[in-house]
Amino acid sequence: MRRTVTISIDQLYRHQPGGIATYVRGLVQGLASLGEDLDLVGLAPRGEVPAEAASLALRLRQAPVPLNVLTRIWPLLALGVPRASSVVHATSMAGPFAGGASHAVHSVAMHDLMWRDEPAASTRAGIRFHEERLQLIVRRDDLRVLTTSPGLAERLSALGVAASRLRTVRLGVDDATQSASSPQAVRELLAAHGVTGPFTLYAGTREPRKNLERLVEAHRDARARNDALGPLVVAGPAGWGGVETKDSVVLGMVERSTLLGLYRDATVFAYVPRAEGWGLPPVEALHAGTRVVASTTTPSVRENATVVRVEALDVGSIADGLVRALDLPTDEAGVDARKSSVGELTWRNAALDHVAAWR
Repeated sequence: MRRTVTISIDQLYRHQPGGIATYVRGLVQGLASLGEDLDLVGLAPRGEVPAEAASLALRLRQAPVPLNVLTRIWPLLALGVPRASSVVHATSMAGPFAGGASHAVHSVAMHDLMWRDEPAASTRAGIRFHEERLQLIVRRDDLRVLTTSPGLAERLSALGVAASRLRTVRLGVDDATQSASSPQAVRELLAAHGVTGPFTLYAGTREPRKNLERLVEAHRDARARNDALGPLVVAGPAGWGGVETKDSVVLGMVERSTLLGLYRDATVFAYVPRAEGWGLPPVEALHAGTRVVASTTTPSVRENATVVRVEALDVGSIADGLVRALDLPTDEAGVDARKSSVGELTWRNAALDHVAAWR
């Protein structure tokens, strides 16, 4: 029997889509790969369709209102959800939380409690929005909660979400839709920014909780001890709050293919946030076989033996970690070990976890 699975893709319509957009793209890719009898529907707001949304392997269903209105309406009304939906999955706390057929399964993905863990990284309005949605999710006994970060299910259970409602799902790192830029293209981009040799890479939003100021200071100290680290190259958009990047080389937003090429060619990848929901960038770097330094506050690689783990608030620890990372093997065996350490994190496996959670 063919099932209609409706997935919110509103995140793709936001100015800075972020990690949830990666989750949306990957989940759709994984579900489409299963070959199961699924009719995938992407639920979106009214407006011009972004290229990313148009490229997804699903039917697009646009609600009759724009994004800001839709986000406010979804807790009250399942606007836009097809009546034939067997599954209605909210990929974020925006919703929707209802609608579809009388027997429909309703689920929401929970990625973190960042507004509680790092309130200084959010606005008052952002904290209020997330706290109100959290209370809605806790109250909704019929809503299955799919957690993507280690330890999050236990925290939600302590807040009153019944264990029977909680499911843990994996995230993915493979991207069959995009190839990395050539080494030559990466070299040309870096040369245009004055980088002509080895480099240390950070990828992600430039915002206070990402701890870039400490990383910049630690990298300066580490490079003074071993110049093989090269300059610190920063790829990613500016986020909320000011961040001082000093003498690092800021590329800003780059194309996905360029980012994959940067991961592949970096001498070391460094990611040391003060707080993190999961942490996709270090996993992507490992998938490319690159040496990784990450803070112990990064759940995605907290137990990964191939990663040099450091203390986020200790500049000396970060600097030591960067230097130690240069001793990690770069031969075929070393590269393969890093790749295989994240081998199970595929979007197909993520899709299998979601399908199991919807049964």
